[in-house]
Amino acid sequence: MADTSFLEWPFFEERHRQLARDVEAFAARELATLAAHAHDDAAIDAACRDIVRRLGRAGLLAHACAPAPGTQLDVRGLCITREVLARHAGLADFAFAMQGLGTGAISIAGSAAQRAAYLPPVMRGERIAAFALSEPQAGSEVGAIATAASRDGDGYVLNGTKTWISNGGIADHYVVFARTAGMPGGKDGARGLSAFIVDATAPGLEIAARIPVIAPHPLATLAFRDCRVPAHALIGAEGDGFRIAMATLDVFRTTVGAAALGFARRALDEALRRCREREVFGRPLGEHQLTQAKIADMALAIDAAALLVYRAAWTKDTTGRRVTREASMAKLYATESAQQVIDMAVQLFGGTGVVAGVAVEALYREIRALRIYEGTSEIQRLVIASSVLGAAR
Repeated sequence: MADTSFLEWPFFEERHRQLARDVEAFAARELATLAAHAHDDAAIDAACRDIVRRLGRAGLLAHACAPAPGTQLDVRGLCITREVLARHAGLADFAFAMQGLGTGAISIAGSAAQRAAYLPPVMRGERIAAFALSEPQAGSEVGAIATAASRDGDGYVLNGTKTWISNGGIADHYVVFARTAGMPGGKDGARGLSAFIVDATAPGLEIAARIPVIAPHPLATLAFRDCRVPAHALIGAEGDGFRIAMATLDVFRTTVGAAALGFARRALDEALRRCREREVFGRPLGEHQLTQAKIADMALAIDAAALLVYRAAWTKDTTGRRVTREASMAKLYATESAQQVIDMAVQLFGGTGVVAGVAVEALYREIRALRIYEGTSEIQRLVIASSVLGAAR
């Protein structure tokens, strides 16, 4: 059991502590019995659907959405849920996170009709959501998005390609960012972007390819070929897409740090168990000073990351303002330090640490993508530097 003393920090209210207990109980009850899945598309897809249904039945997906107009997402609740789930099963964290990210734009900027149509079934685990922002030539550079949405009669026609789309191929709807005006690239490239809800059954939407990755999650490339959507699929107004995308990332970027924190806590748990059970040169591994130095570094990195993650979440929840700087700091430090913590855990396991199926080996694969998606570590550094330099002027 990981240390939960951080829940006594002043960042949290009693409802957050109760949520942590509820998620922990869910994980012990549901994830321990979750069927193991092979690294093939059908098994991964089935496992994701199963987890979403379980999360919905348990009521935990209610924390992934903000169904009532005027309410905001509880970022501390999102972070606690992701941290606990990640500590138990990377795929469970993925499934929960994508329900939130795939409806984040609707929670933040959707109309009452859009909220009513999409959020309740997502919260019940009956619909799977996805967020479609990245393109082959537009990852971190959102202004380079080239997918076009042209007004046509009483709707829009989308043409273009999206890639690295989590839940691609299994989602029931995608929040798609496309260009309704302007040209991709350049300093004004972000202008003219708009956000649309595209049902998976929309004519002209195709799954172009599945993308195999080192941790078994469903990712795909989507192709839009004269894909027609009704006018009421537009979220907000034309031209609001960049603002909506950034507001969504402003919330969920912090939660990526929380997932990394969960992975790091599990790595420390596994390392401590190894230190008790493994003997080297006639003494338990944990009695060697070099081992103790690693354990100290791991614990320090985890607490520092937790402080940054929950500082950002608390600030967003209590002030409602943009937390771009705080979220970038949390995401950057938590993911980078978790990679180091997990690497040290693998090292303490020795050869056993790289055997497929061992917990620290799975964590090593799970953590790597978190330093890339929702803004690479390099992009986070640029965001932080821009904020610091701007404040100094």
